[in-house]
Amino acid sequence: MDIVLEDVDDVLAGRIRRLAEARGWTLPQTWLHLVEQGVYACEADTPGFDSREAEVLQAALAALQAVPDDPGYAKIGRDEPAGR
Repeated sequence: MDIVLEDVDDVLAGRIRRLAEARGWTLPQTWLHLVEQGVYACEADTPGFDSREAEVLQAALAALQAVPDDPGYAKIGRDEPAGR
């Protein structure tokens, strides 16, 4: 997707250029990074869009999916205790 920004304040444009130079990024890379970070920051203030919680949940689900299906640990909490 191409994005065209018009009428960007000269002071803001200068700050972004200096950031790009300091990080060794191209201007398009810098703009993309700033937009991504801005979206994350705005989502954090919006109920239902907590990206950190979503990342933690995804990591937990991936870890659970990686648990091997074996006769021991995989049955913890699933089988009735012996003798019942």
